[in-house]
Formats: sequence, C-alpha cells, structure tokens
Amino acid sequence: MNPLVLLQRLLLAIPTLFGVALVVFVLMRVVPGDPISMMIPPGAGPDDIQRLRALYGLDRSIPVQFGLWLREAASGHFGTSITYRRDVLSLIADRLPATLELGSVAMLLACGLGGAAGVLSAARHGHWLSSLIDSGAAIVQAIPDFLWGLVFILLFGVLLPWLPISGRLDPVLSQQAGTGFLLAANLLQGRFEIVGSILGHMAAPALALALPVAAMVARVLKASMQEALASDYVMLARLKGLSGLRVLLAEALPNAVTPTLSLSAVQFAFLLGGTVLIERLFSYPGIGSLAISAVVGRDLPLIQAVVLTFALLFIAINLAVDALVIALNPRLRHP
Repeated sequence: MNPLVLLQRLLLAIPTLFGVALVVFVLMRVVPGDPISMMIPPGAGPDDIQRLRALYGLDRSIPVQFGLWLREAASGHFGTSITYRRDVLSLIADRLPATLELGSVAMLLACGLGGAAGVLSAARHGHWLSSLIDSGAAIVQAIPDFLWGLVFILLFGVLLPWLPISGRLDPVLSQQAGTGFLLAANLLQGRFEIVGSILGHMAAPALALALPVAAMVARVLKASMQEALASDYVMLARLKGLSGLRVLLAEALPNAVTPTLSLSAVQFAFLLGGTVLIERLFSYPGIGSLAISAVVGRDLPLIQAVVLTFALLFIAINLAVDALVIALNPRLRHP
C-alpha cells in the first residue's frame, strides 16, 4: 500500500463522517417517539412543551435542524444532552477513557490468547492438539461476547464470586484514583492497589470481549503460519540447520503477523462497538453504557455524538494500523 493511499483515506474520512452524521440525524428524527415528552414535568402546558422544543431546535424542519447542528459541530459544539443537561462532548470525554482502557486490555488478551493458540496449532499441525485448538476456536467464535458476559456474571458473580462484576473501581479507592485513564495514570504513579482493583473489575468484561476475537486471531494466524512454513525462505532456514523453534518464531512468525495485524485492527474497532452491551451488563461506566442511556432516553444530541465518536474511532484505528503495516513491511511503501 502506497503512503498516498493513507492520505486519500484520511481525506475520505471527512465525507464518511458527514454521511454517518446525516444518516443518524435523519433516522433519530423520523423514528417514533418524542424526547421532549420524557423531559416535561407533570402538569406542563402546551406553551412549556413548545418552549422546550424551541430550546433544542426541534420545532424546525429536519434540513434546517441538520444545517444548524452542522454549523455548531464545525465550531466544536455538538449540543447539550437532553437527559444530563450537559455539553455532550464533556460527557463523552468523561466516559471515553474507560472504554478505551477496557477495549485495549481486551485486545491485549485476545492477541495473547489467540496468538499463542495460533502458533501452537500451526506448530503441531496434523496432531490431535491442533485439531482440539481448531475445534475450540470455532466454538468460542460462535458465541457472541454478550453471552460470554452473562456466563461470567453467573460464574464469577454467583457460583465462584472471585471477581467484581459491576463498576470500574472499588468505591473505597475511588477518591484516590482521579479521573480519565485510571489504569494508565495509576500504573505510572505506582499505585498498585488501585491498579489491582481496576484490573479486577475489568477482568470479566475484558475476557468476554476478548474470547471471540482471540478465536479469530488464532485461526488467521495459523493459516498465515502454515503458508509461511511452506515457503522457500523457511526451507532454506531449515537446511542451514536452524532449530525448529527458531524457524517457527524467528522466520515464519514475523512474516505471518502482517495479515493477522490487519485483521486485529478491524476486530479492535468492532470490539469497541461491542462494549455497548458488555458495559451495560457489567455496569461499567464507559461510552457504551452512555450510548444505551442515550437511546433509552431519546437523547438526540448525545446519540449523534456517540455514533460519530465510534465512527471516528473506527476510521482512526484502521488508518493507524495501515500506517503500522507499511512501517513493518518496506515493500508496501512504493507502488
């Protein structure tokens, strides 16, 4: 892939985000339900309802509303949340770090588990162990993350209550932890008691998100490893007398990682989208649970901003991994 392609994709991100914003904006205004009806107190008259509709710009036509919203968005203001009565960007800024940390830990788990399983399965190809890993990966991948979440709630919350199954941090420690990227900040500051509590609360939801992705990583990495092991340069390495382990890890694995890395990027973006249900199940205070609350409350400005945030994350992750693939493979830097 030529680096110019990255620039083209970066420029295409603008109309992509515009299209996402337009579709979500229109859909949220044509589906049944009135968000104002959820805000009005008992006994409010028609004049009060009309004032609220005018305050949020809902008394105008959809094209006019979209034009006004687009003008405000271009200046960095995405509206005020109907439910929380706060600027939606500040709400997202408060919740997004929690989701990014959860998604990052889940992706590390997925790559670690899937990578180990894929390498072992490729190394033992034709052995019963390889067949067992392949069968297990197929079963794990067939079960969606939210079902794994329910299983872990039952397992770790009821049968074997080893892990906390709600929240992000022990309430006793919350006053010491600060805000934002709790895991990264407390890890850098050496507050390992708080780090342990964060990881304990994160363990079950992160594992629920990681397992289906790990299964896919294992299957793709095994296929890439088998292709690499059958290549000429691996044959030459074996003829030079290199050990089987060194051939596997030093010769075949580096060349099999690139397609797995590209897949992992796409899966990471989808994994972040999967946090919507997982965060709700585990009462985890991230942007996913915020999205559910926004939909339930018909909070139009917040829904639009959350969807755009997910779209922006998806684009940014794919661009970052495309750049990383080019950096790792010099042959892709030129057409």
